[in-house]
Amino acid sequence: MRILLINHYAGGPAYGMEHRPWYLSDAWQRMGHEVLVVAAGYAHTRVVQPAQDHIGRVTDISGVPALFLPAPRYSGNGPGRVWNMLGFLTGLYKRTPFFVKEFQPDVVIASSTYPPDIWPADRIARKSGARLVWEVHDLWPLSPIELGGFSKHHPFMMWLQRAENFACKKAHKVVSLLPCTQEHLTAHGMSPEKFAWIPNGIAAHEWDTTVPVPEPHQTVIRELKSQGMTLVGYTGALGVANAMDPLIEAAQYCRDSKVAFVITGHGPEKENLKRKATEMGLSHIRFCDPVPKKHLPALLDQMDILYVGFHKNPLYKYGVSPNKLYDYMMAGKPIIQAIEAGNNPVKEAQCGIDIQANDPKAIASAIRELMALPASNIQKMGEAGKKYVLQHHEFDVLARRFLEEIE
Repeated sequence: MRILLINHYAGGPAYGMEHRPWYLSDAWQRMGHEVLVVAAGYAHTRVVQPAQDHIGRVTDISGVPALFLPAPRYSGNGPGRVWNMLGFLTGLYKRTPFFVKEFQPDVVIASSTYPPDIWPADRIARKSGARLVWEVHDLWPLSPIELGGFSKHHPFMMWLQRAENFACKKAHKVVSLLPCTQEHLTAHGMSPEKFAWIPNGIAAHEWDTTVPVPEPHQTVIRELKSQGMTLVGYTGALGVANAMDPLIEAAQYCRDSKVAFVITGHGPEKENLKRKATEMGLSHIRFCDPVPKKHLPALLDQMDILYVGFHKNPLYKYGVSPNKLYDYMMAGKPIIQAIEAGNNPVKEAQCGIDIQANDPKAIASAIRELMALPASNIQKMGEAGKKYVLQHHEFDVLARRFLEEIE
């Protein structure tokens, strides 16, 4: 089978986020299928952008064939990002003859945060006689309406809504990363039998070989552990949606405990969070730079407790599927989950403590509760999380499920 996977933000081991397209494509290739990933030449989610001489021609993402299409650079969520989207969509239309005549796909997957890529994907699929799959990462325009405060009557939101309606009606299969979206998508024209839930996950083989933690991070960890500190860790994006303010505020309720917080990542809120910690006199919070994914297993192994949270929002009734949560489970560490959503992975896996969102005192209480548990209980939580993620969220398993749904 020849699979054309269109994902604006696709990255991989050499580039950083977004990793899902690479993991699925790598698994499909190992199953004997041909894959071509199509992505934008610039995306804010990546740590490293593709070299300019790779733009516009087939190259590879760590062994997976890829085509990066020209798209202008941007910052923030303003007009520049819209121009970037339009540049990518224009490139898809222009390259349609290449996709149809040269690659000749059997399946075309439109996999992106925003739905208008369904239009060029549909065009390519029709001309190729291929099946069209729409993979839903986030519900747009609902996400920018709920999280960004946009009116549903804004022209850009109306454009996004037309694309979502088209995708629901035209796609042969709709694959959602979120478990509770079927009712919403059906309301916008999807036949219920088209729906499949395939969440995010982990690649187990990446945990077979441990790459040591970078020295700057190891220096911080070594210092804190020499003081007998229990380490509460967070890794990933530092944006508004990641609910890091409650974690910072929780630290003030742990002043009298031997607890330190190690926050590893980057994002638009990082400087605000550092400033807040300084103003509150929270010297037991340390901010570290993000690490390449190969270092993540070793870094998480050094933590004692791991935190994941989102702010309260009606949008999460459709479910959540954060990558970091599955990494945390694979690390075998107890998790504090401060998320109110339509699903509850930590409760299902019995691998930590689930608390309400936006409650610093509840976070501090959960930390103290875990610190008071016997080591055997902590080990049991970690083992339960690892078992759960390997059974339900390993990317080879997810890749097979994806193909079964297509076929």
